Amino acid sequence: MAARVVTMAFQGVEARRVDVEVQLTGGEFAFILVGLGDKAVGESRERVRAAFSGLGLSLPGRRIIVNLAPADLPKEGSHYDLPIALAVMAAMGVIQPDRLTDWAAMGELSLDGRIVQVAGALPASVAAGAMGLGLICPEACGAEAAWAGETPVLAAPSLISLVNHFRGTQMLAPPRPGAMIDGERVPDLREVKGQENAKRALEIAAAGGHNLAFTGPPGSGKSMMAARLPGLLPPLTPAELLETSMIHSVAGLIARGELTRARPFRSPHHSATMAALTGGGVRIKPGEVSLAHNGVLFLDELPEFSAQALDSLRQPLETGEVIVARANAHVRYPARFQLVAAQNPCKCGHGGPGRGACGRAPRCQTDYQMKVSGPFLDRVDLQIEVPPVSAADLALPAPSEGTAEAAARVARARDLAAERAARSGHERAEPINARAEGDWLETIADLDPPARALLAKAAEANGLTARGWTRTLRLARTIADLEGGGAIKRVHVAEALIYRRVGAGGLSPVG
Repeated sequence: MAARVVTMAFQGVEARRVDVEVQLTGGEFAFILVGLGDKAVGESRERVRAAFSGLGLSLPGRRIIVNLAPADLPKEGSHYDLPIALAVMAAMGVIQPDRLTDWAAMGELSLDGRIVQVAGALPASVAAGAMGLGLICPEACGAEAAWAGETPVLAAPSLISLVNHFRGTQMLAPPRPGAMIDGERVPDLREVKGQENAKRALEIAAAGGHNLAFTGPPGSGKSMMAARLPGLLPPLTPAELLETSMIHSVAGLIARGELTRARPFRSPHHSATMAALTGGGVRIKPGEVSLAHNGVLFLDELPEFSAQALDSLRQPLETGEVIVARANAHVRYPARFQLVAAQNPCKCGHGGPGRGACGRAPRCQTDYQMKVSGPFLDRVDLQIEVPPVSAADLALPAPSEGTAEAAARVARARDLAAERAARSGHERAEPINARAEGDWLETIADLDPPARALLAKAAEANGLTARGWTRTLRLARTIADLEGGGAIKRVHVAEALIYRRVGAGGLSPVG
C-alpha cells in the first residue's frame, strides 16, 4: 500500500513543496529513506520508530520505502519527522489516506511521541496556503503559523492527538495568532548633549534610508546615537512585517508566535565572520544582513572587522539581497538594510590634535582607516566627524527636542517620498529615496540650475564616482524633503556634498 503527505523544503525564505511518499512492499523488514536528505533527515527513521513504540504501535514487518520527491532537491532538518510518520500511518491504515490530502505537515518527533517545535512555520504556512492546503505543525508553532491568515492550521501537541483528531475522537481547535508586541524601548535622542551636526545627519539618514558612518574618539557618542536611530524610523508596513518575520522564522527567532512592528536592529561583534554576516554554514542560515532586513545593521569598531567580511557586504548594500552559493544550491535571502557604522580615528582611539592626541598621527590614523576599502566607503552616503563632547556641552540642560520631534519630521519626509512614488505611476518608483535609481532618480532629482552647476563642479574637482554622484543626488533629495519637498536647491546639494567624502581613507571632505 502507498501513501503520500506534503511537506516543505526551505531554500532561503522560500518553502518548496516536497511529497513524502511511503510504500509498504514484501520482503524482510527494512526502513529505507531516499531523496537526498541530510543526516538529520536520515535519523528520522529512529525517531519515528521510537515515537510509534511510545504509542504502542509497531512498524509492520515489511519493507518500508520512504521517498522524498523531488529527489534532486536537497532536504535538511528534523521537520520531516512528522510527515514521514503520518505517511507511514496512512500506509498502515491507522489514518485514512484521504484525510491527509488537504494538509501539509512539518514537525520533529520526540521519542515519546510529542511533536517538537521547529523553525520555519510562518513561511511553510504561507506556502501551504498558496498551494490550497492547510498546515499541520507542532503546538508550539501554531501561534506563529496562524499569522499566515487564511491558511487552516492544525497545531498538535503529540502524534496520538493527531491520530485521535483524524479519527474524530478528539478535535483540535485552530490556534490563534500570537501577540503583536512592542519592540524594546529605544533610548531618547534628548539624552545626547551636543553633537548637533551628528544628530542632523542621523535625522537625514532616517528620512531617506541612507547609510551612515560616524568617526570620532571614544566617548564622543557614536554608539549612543546609533542606538537611537530605530526610534526615528517608522514602524514596519504589513508587507515589510511579513518579509521580516519570515526570515526570523527560518532562523528560529520567533518565540510564542509573537511579532513586532519595530524595525530590526542588529549589532554583531567585530569578530563576526563573513558567513555570520552574509549567511552560510553547513545548513545555510540567514546572516546578520538578512536578519537586519527592513531595519538597521550597526557595525561598531568598523576597521576591526575583517576586510573580507566588510567587502562581502558590498553586494547586498547595492542589490538588497544576498546569494549564498554552494556546489549543489544557490540560496537567496533578502538583505535590504540600513548600515550604520562607527569607528575611532586611529588604533589608539584619539588621533588628530587636542588632548590625548595620537603620538603617531597622521600615519597611525591613515593606516587604521585604510583597513576599510574605498569601494565599501563609497556606498556610505553620510560620513560624519564626531568631535569629543566638551565639558560645556555636558553642563548644558537636556535639549528641547528629542526623538519624538525628530521622528515627526522624518515621517513627513517619508510621506512626501511615498506620495510622490504613488502619484507617478512610474514602474521603478521607490518610496525610499536611498533606493531611487535610473530614470526614476532623474525624475525626482529636480535640480535647479545653480544646484546642478554646483554638483557638476564638485564632481569634477573631487573625483566623485558614478555611484557617488547617484548617492549625492539621493541625499540632496532627502534634505529637500525634510524642508517640505519641491526642487533641490544649491543649499541642499552643498549640504549633501559635505556629508560625502572621497579618497582611500574616507577622510577628505568634499567642499
